[in-house]
This record gives sequence, C-alpha cells and structure tokens, in this order.
Amino acid sequence: MTQKEVAQKIDLAVLRPDATESDVLKGCEQAKFWGVKSLVVLPCWLELVVRELEGSEVVPSTVIAFPFGAETTEVKAATAKWAVQIGAGELDMVMAIGRFKSGNYDYVRRDIEAVVEAAKGIRSDVIVKVIVETGYLTDEEKRTAAQIVEAAGADFVKTSTGFGPKGATVEDVKLLKQSVSERVKVKAAGGIRTWQQAHALLLAGADRLGTSSVAEILKDAL
Repeated sequence: MTQKEVAQKIDLAVLRPDATESDVLKGCEQAKFWGVKSLVVLPCWLELVVRELEGSEVVPSTVIAFPFGAETTEVKAATAKWAVQIGAGELDMVMAIGRFKSGNYDYVRRDIEAVVEAAKGIRSDVIVKVIVETGYLTDEEKRTAAQIVEAAGADFVKTSTGFGPKGATVEDVKLLKQSVSERVKVKAAGGIRTWQQAHALLLAGADRLGTSSVAEILKDAL
C-alpha cells in the first residue's frame, strides 16, 4: 500500500478528556495534511470540526456513549440523531459492556439497533462502528459480541476505546474478522503508535485503524 492508501484506512482520534480547542484544531490540520479517512472527536467538538473540515475529503466523526457504553439506549439514539444532523458522517459507539457481561444480549442488540436506525434514518450512508472493548472479554465473548454487532445492522466492529484495559492486537483483529460476514468490517484501535503495529494489524485483516499518532505512523508508511 502507498502512504495515501494507508492514510485512507486511518481515523485520527482526538478523544482525550483534557483535549482543548487548540488540540482539536491541530487535529483538523493534521487530518487534512495527511489525508486520513476521518477525524473522530468528542461530541462537544463536533460542530467545530464540521466547520473546519468543510471542503476537505476528511469525514467528521464523533463517539457515542464513550468510553463506557453506559448511557441509556434513548440517550445514545438521540446523540446519534443529533450528530448526523450536525454533519457527522461516521459514529463510533460503545457497546453496553456491563449489560453484555451480564448476558443481556437482546438488550445489547436492541441498543445498537436503536443507534443504527437513528443515524441511518437521517442519512443512509452514515457509517456506524461498535466498540466492544475486547480487553474486558473472553475470546468466546468477543465472537458473540461481533455477531451481535452484525445482527444489529452496524457497519464495523471495533476492538477498543483506547481507555480500557487493553488496546488492539493482531489476535483480536483476526478473531473478530472470522466472527462476522464480509459485510461487516473491523476497526482496530487502542495503542497503535508505530507503522510496524499498524502494518501488522492491517495484514491481520483490519479495515480501519484508530490512532492519535498519525504522523508517526504515516511518515514510515512508504
């Protein structure tokens, strides 16, 4: 892959809780400079990012129920609807982790479905990614979570928030990839800071990478 092709598989993340407006604006400039697929920010910065990225090919994106997945279904769906109306083209929502760990699989599926329906009801081409936070799950739970994500109609299953106990691994990417059909893509995120890591995850089957270290990765992706 060329550097440009790798960049189109990257979501640049500016998601630290202490990220300032200056940090977000720097993220916008980085995203445009490197030509990444999307810039993902906390909802409070979404309107700013939509304005700053206007006219570029970078997709404005935001997170839903980040980083714990603990908001009610109604709040998640309302946030998704608002975000798409504001201009988000992609949403990264966090699965209801505690509910999943409790075996409430129907709740988790309905929770994801509500976000998918709210988002795509505004704009059918919006991409919904679901973070299952693999660091909290056994391998069997990872498979089950990925299958629920697919059944709920989401577009991507994603490994991690970057704020959980473990980030993306080659093993988890392969497992998630094997657990879903070709319709559902896999996003790896959490702790990806070098081209070597990024390359290994892409080779394992990741369709998208989430990282805050875009310059460090792409300068070596030649």
